Amino acid sequence: MPATEPGFDTATAKTAINAAMELFHKRWMLRIIWELRRGGMTFREVRSACSEISPTVLNQRLVELREAGIVTHAAGTGYQLSAQGAALLKAMWPLMGWSVAWWREGLRKRPRRRPALAPQKA
Repeated sequence: MPATEPGFDTATAKTAINAAMELFHKRWMLRIIWELRRGGMTFREVRSACSEISPTVLNQRLVELREAGIVTHAAGTGYQLSAQGAALLKAMWPLMGWSVAWWREGLRKRPRRRPALAPQKA
């Protein structure tokens, strides 16, 4: 829903989207959300799915996602998306579709790179 539709005031919409983008901009955030799309995962399973993430960073990101209300944790089921996290993932599907089309189109139109010139001798 655009910010001009009823229920949105521009200042609130601007503040909200900036806060969300700040959260998502942190490395590994979107990857963790993506990996949790299938359901509950233990810390080790999330780490394995995000193979290059350090345990310290993963723990920090999971804390931030829990504080943001996007991820929950329960003994026996592990980490999983909350209702807000599931709503976020649902909202991301159109963006994913757009980004794939954009990427494919961009690859067809992207000019070939020219080889770098050799350094000039002084």
